[in-house]
Amino acid sequence: MAKEGPNWDGLLKWSIANSDGTRPNRELSEEDRKWFMEAMQAQTVDVVKRMKEITLVMKTPEQELENQGVTPENIEDMLDELQDHVESIDMANDLHSIGGLVPLLAYLKNSHANIRAKAADVVTTIVQNNPRSQQLVMEASGFEPLVSNFSSDPDVNSRAKALGALSSLIRHNKPGVTAFRLANGYSALRDALNSENVRFQRKALNLIHYLLQENSSDCNIVKELGFPRIMMHLISTSEDVDVRESALRGLLELACNAKDGSDNSSEDDEKMKRLLQERINSISLMSSEDLEAVREERLLVDSLWSTCFDEPSALREKGLLVLPGEDAPPPDVASKHLEPPLRASARGNLNSKDSNNEKKEAPLLLGP
Repeated sequence: MAKEGPNWDGLLKWSIANSDGTRPNRELSEEDRKWFMEAMQAQTVDVVKRMKEITLVMKTPEQELENQGVTPENIEDMLDELQDHVESIDMANDLHSIGGLVPLLAYLKNSHANIRAKAADVVTTIVQNNPRSQQLVMEASGFEPLVSNFSSDPDVNSRAKALGALSSLIRHNKPGVTAFRLANGYSALRDALNSENVRFQRKALNLIHYLLQENSSDCNIVKELGFPRIMMHLISTSEDVDVRESALRGLLELACNAKDGSDNSSEDDEKMKRLLQERINSISLMSSEDLEAVREERLLVDSLWSTCFDEPSALREKGLLVLPGEDAPPPDVASKHLEPPLRASARGNLNSKDSNNEKKEAPLLLGP
């Protein structure tokens, strides 16, 4: 039998009848007021109360949950609901005060890969553009299991989710960036680039680009670990346009930070020229529809060629940099992707308004 809900048809008719302007305002009777409040409260989720209930579940030993018939899939659904609630920065920060942050971080060590991955997803939402929660997660030793999962989790999806959480945790967080370097984070990033998982590669490339923006001295670390060779390989072989674009951004960042070209040998320059010429040749053979889809790649190839060799690329000569119908001049790709972190942070802060706290109610996993 379906659970009875509020009488929405009656509520709608009552609202229209009492707000259509055709009759004078009147005092609500006690009966009307009681009925209206019951109807509204039936559909309203007390977010803090619900988060406390979820915290209680997270604190319950795994064996006891199994005894009550709670499955790993139930836990995943619960974490999915929690993620909805903590999209609000206030709710994200409140999770610690109600005792939910530490048990959430404990789920990063759960024996089920999907639960580890979902817990990392929730952490990502909590710390994104949220310095207070970044600090709380660092203080609660949440950095260590994330680095461990990113570096060595046997499940590639869990590794990718941990990387996403780390990226949000250390962004505009100097202690976090320092901890990442000390934890051999760059070696783990190199392993991610060498994986066969496209999503993992994208996330790794995006974090590399951010770290190079944050501290240009890291360019030396990246070069010593052989990142340029790996990026060039991805540009040459990847069928994913986002991977190619991200790898091009990384090479462009390195090229812009090179001092007087002394960092590259003539052999390195020749390899770069061959790579870019191959991309230009491939782009030249594309259909009009495909050319539109790789507009960003076209701009990046041209910018990288111009930066490395002080001359425009053949894309300009062939009229492939700006296609017919692309009226605007090419954007300044280099400055766009080398945007100072503080400016990017300031822009991000303007968009970090709290989301709606009212979410659909899900069944509590513990018994009565």
